[in-house]
Amino acid sequence: MFAVISRAATGRQVARSVRCMSSKPPRKPSSSSSPSAPPPEELSGPSASEQQAPVEEPIAGRSSVPTLDFNPADTFEEQGRTGARSSKGSLSSAEQQRRNMSRITGVLFLLGLGASAIHMGREWSEEELKSKKMTIENAPSTRWGRTTRRFSDFFGYFSEPAWDELLPPPYPPPHGKPYTLLLSLDDLLITSTWDREHGWRTAKRPGVDYFLAYISQFYEVVIFTTQYFYTAQPVLDQLDRYNFYISHRLYREATRAKDGQIVKDLSYLNRDLSKVVLLDTDPTHVSTHPENSIIIPKWNGDPKDRGLVDMIPFLESIAIYKPQDVRPILQAYHGKNVPIEYAKKEAEGKAKHIEEWKQNKGNKSNSVGSFFGLSSNRSDVNAPPTYLEQKRKEAQMQYKEELAYMAKNKDYLEKLLKQEQEMMAAQVPKNLWEAIDQFRGNPPPGQADASPPSQLPPPPAAPQK
Repeated sequence: MFAVISRAATGRQVARSVRCMSSKPPRKPSSSSSPSAPPPEELSGPSASEQQAPVEEPIAGRSSVPTLDFNPADTFEEQGRTGARSSKGSLSSAEQQRRNMSRITGVLFLLGLGASAIHMGREWSEEELKSKKMTIENAPSTRWGRTTRRFSDFFGYFSEPAWDELLPPPYPPPHGKPYTLLLSLDDLLITSTWDREHGWRTAKRPGVDYFLAYISQFYEVVIFTTQYFYTAQPVLDQLDRYNFYISHRLYREATRAKDGQIVKDLSYLNRDLSKVVLLDTDPTHVSTHPENSIIIPKWNGDPKDRGLVDMIPFLESIAIYKPQDVRPILQAYHGKNVPIEYAKKEAEGKAKHIEEWKQNKGNKSNSVGSFFGLSSNRSDVNAPPTYLEQKRKEAQMQYKEELAYMAKNKDYLEKLLKQEQEMMAAQVPKNLWEAIDQFRGNPPPGQADASPPSQLPPPPAAPQK
């Protein structure tokens, strides 16, 4: 019986210790209390201290398990100030040094920015004016104007063409052609559509092959497209498989940005603009040089379209008559249907030519015809062709000879094209190390020791354009 009472008393002491650990430190037991002989009433109910101790309700979100914190939060409130100096608001020596260095760096940056602004406001030099394609008359004359122009040129990497001169210098005569014809690609020569079944499909405009082959006799043909190189090059390789007609190709990186729009700035072309004609379908692309451009309607895929072929008589007449400046002629047709308006002008010129021939040389033949009872209104049948008609006939013969040459030497041209493709593929680096070597200027591996490619027999002489 005594052993049972001792174990019960020991259990109550453990419970009291845990309870005191969860709230406050336990009090020292009184000297009058005897742990070995507790009062009889404690055996049947809780003690007086247990009755006075408040029962803590479990708080939502907290565990009901008692905590073992021996230094509760309320004990900190009873602690006073120790007199130690707080480190709040003070900086260590390393942090203070970093702050001073950042201040010095900011001051140096502002000084450098001011010095750069002063330097950018200097006077123009002849080399700078030449590189920017400006003259002393049209260049900004104030310090602020010079500074803003130089700042805009500095940040114009993403808005200006990749090169200051988009085309190489023209060939000297008689090899070079005096006029340059710039052609857009999308909706002028081709059109592209996409669907779920076939993906992207590209169609050639009716007469585009004839247009390129014929008009290249008169012009230096340059494709100037807003497409990127990797999307436009395969299309151009199909339009001009043997590089007979297209002299140069300009892609998206040759354009510039102006007011958020892509434009084709002809001032970077490295050509005399009085001899440049630009054919496009989008007026925003030619906003910098509208006097050099002709806007024709977009091709929507109509298989009976003749908009491109109908432009040939107007373009060939410019190259045949060789005006000093094409811009006044293009401006005279601005906003008009060029093929129709030019056809009227050519018909008027033909009628005038016949009338002059009648007055000068046709009177005698007319009298003879009237003597035999022939109608005099048929005298224009024997009228000599105009200068334009003579040159046009020669160009047609030249075009036919060139087609016959290509058909006769197609196998040779295909072998030559294949050989060129193989040589280009051999120069592509196969791994990173070969790319680094080529970047340093070293030839591809084995190229120096490789034997020269097999020489094909020369083809027959091509017809001269």
